[in-house]
Parts: sequence; structure tokens; C-alpha cells
Amino acid sequence: MAIKDLLVHLDGTPEAETRLDVAIALAARHGTHLAALHAVDMPLPVGLTSEAGGAAIGMLMEQLRAEQAQVAHRQRESFEAKLRREAVAGEWREATFGAAETLALHGRYADLTVLGQPDPESPDSPAATGLLEAALFGSGRPVLMVPYAGRPAPIGQRVLVAWNASKEADRALAGALPLLAGAAEVTVLAVNPRRGIGGHGDVPAADIALHLARHGVKATAAHVVVEDITEADALLNALADK
Repeated sequence: MAIKDLLVHLDGTPEAETRLDVAIALAARHGTHLAALHAVDMPLPVGLTSEAGGAAIGMLMEQLRAEQAQVAHRQRESFEAKLRREAVAGEWREATFGAAETLALHGRYADLTVLGQPDPESPDSPAATGLLEAALFGSGRPVLMVPYAGRPAPIGQRVLVAWNASKEADRALAGALPLLAGAAEVTVLAVNPRRGIGGHGDVPAADIALHLARHGVKATAAHVVVEDITEADALLNALADK
């Protein structure tokens, strides 16, 4: 299935601009409609005592709303400027409460949602407040998570597929097919593969590579057995070697 509706989550942070650049590039490459959802939860006032009174709390809330509106306005200007520059069709959406629930709802009507990886050094950052779980489990649609650090290379050129022959891996791979179709290099890697009909087959990852080939994706099957490191670390090592 081709990507025709793309959703990107924005929150006014510097990382959001990186996500936006990734989404714009994907939309331009696939001829996709791009919806930008600026979804953040209104922060609760902190440091106020019970003697502060309703008027003080109300004034602070109005100040927070005004600041949030300014952030959203700047982000919208950046979004619309990039749409014009790349000749991409798109629209702007906003939500000031229930960010996770709103993201899940909008994600159900998109072929792919682009959002940020939570920063482990900032556990209270907007990208870490349940948004990833909402997009993954609340929308039921594929999710592309952009790393919180660095500037990612063009998406979908050199791809490593982590394959463990599970239904979850199969579903993730099916969702990624539109990205894999235009890749210059695809490697399907099985780590510590299970042999036999209930596992990876006689030649690990070969069956799924053949399936991809029938979809026009030229993929190389590979496998590795590790004992002294975790399977996750083995995947990261393979990524570093590419």
C-alpha cells in the first residue's frame, strides 16, 4: 500500500523541526498529503501555594496559554514555509489538551505517523509523555520514530530489518513496505534464529527476503548468533557496520 496520508507530531521543540524535515522529505518523495499535528498538554502551574487564590492561578494559566499559542504560531509558519518550498500538500492541526489521545485519534487516519524518540535525559519532555505508546497502540498504524539526537540521513536508502519471525515483526515489515520499495539496500537480519518450521526456517530470513522480492524489494538475508551480548546490542552493532 502506498503512503498517501502522512502525519507528523510537532510540539515547538528544536527536535520537532528535525521531525518536520523528515516528514516533508517523505511527503515530497511519495507525493503524499502531510498533516502536522501540534499537540501538547497545557502545563500545570507549579510553585503556587493554597493562598495564591483563583485570580493568580487564572492569570498564570492565561500566560501559559499565550506562550503556547506563540510557540504554535512559530511552528505553523515554519511548517507552511516548508510546504511551499517543497510543493507539498498539507494542513495544520492543533490540540492544547489530551495530546496522547489526540495523536492516537489522528494517527488512525494516516498511513504513517512521524514522531520523536523520547529523550532519556528529559523524562518530562513532551515527546515522552505517553505519545509513543499512544501512537503505537492507540492508532494501530505504522510509526516512524525520529531519534532525539543528531540529524538523520535520508530515510529509506539503506535499511536494516530486524526479523524474528513473529507476527509483530511481520506487521511492522508490512507497514514499512512503501519505504522499502525505494531503498538502495535492504538487509533482513535474524539474531539467534530459531530453526524449524515454527521459527526462521532452514535458512534464517531467506523466506521473508523472498517475500519482499515478490513485492519488488531486493533484500539480502543475513543472520548472526551471539552469546556475550544482547540481541538488541547485536542489532546496534549491525547498524554501526552499515
